[in-house]
Amino acid sequence: MPDVMAAGEIFVDLILSGFDSLPEAGKECFAREFHREIGGGAPITACALARLGTRAGVFGFVGEDAGPWLTDQLRRCGVEVSAVRLDAREPTAFTVVATTPCDRAFFTYPGANRRFPAALAEAAAGGQFQGVRHVHLACAPDPGTLAELLGALRRNGCSISLDAGWHEEWLRDPRVMAALPALDLFFPNEVEAREMTGEADPARALRRFAAEGAGKVALKLGPRGAALLWDGEIRFALPPPVAPVDTTGAGDCFDAGFLHAWLRGAAPDLCLRTAVICGALSTEAYGGISGSPDAERLERELERQTCEK
Repeated sequence: MPDVMAAGEIFVDLILSGFDSLPEAGKECFAREFHREIGGGAPITACALARLGTRAGVFGFVGEDAGPWLTDQLRRCGVEVSAVRLDAREPTAFTVVATTPCDRAFFTYPGANRRFPAALAEAAAGGQFQGVRHVHLACAPDPGTLAELLGALRRNGCSISLDAGWHEEWLRDPRVMAALPALDLFFPNEVEAREMTGEADPARALRRFAAEGAGKVALKLGPRGAALLWDGEIRFALPPPVAPVDTTGAGDCFDAGFLHAWLRGAAPDLCLRTAVICGALSTEAYGGISGSPDAERLERELERQTCEK
């Protein structure tokens, strides 16, 4: 069994880049470049973990059309794919990404991912994650059954993290905030945190999470780095200098960096620095995986930061 099972939606990302500006409704824009990549928070986080040297697998669904290509790409990244299931009726989900160095827009068809929520609940209740050290939820579970899902996962004997991404109604649901104490790690970005807490200031948002019982929250701040709530204390980290070309998957690589360090017992400052480095470096290549660092690149960047202090 892998050390980390990343559970979430799986996509084929069709990435269009090289725009002078993002497309507007009713207008046509022409991209200068096109890339096809693995998409979705779960597979990107798993691939980034594997590149760092943490054994990782993916739990999710693909269709018969692009499923073989996706599982082959995941294997090439060193990811365990035995929990990737095939839907013979629905095609693989896909996302068309229009990206610039600073922002991106998404157009998505959910496809086989429609089967994921029920299958995740069934797998957790049936003990199918026993033997996995950590489950990373790269999804937004139904708020009405979130507490039940987390309890079932905990009975599998694993620790749990969650990165829901942007789901406006989910973020506003009070049942989500109430469930945060059951998580070991929560990974929002600043926009998501503001939606949940009403606070634009990162420190104030983290204090609100702490007041609601959350223990560890790693708050992604984009080009300003990240902030961390760790058992009541708040820390900040700045990103390394990079030349970004695509921010797709940067948050998922951040999650991978944090989990990689945290599962090895690293101190909170090192966990946060590792996460920020992995997220920043991932923006130097198209897609969420190509730019994620391996262990050697990460170590060089950590040493460089130490020397500069």
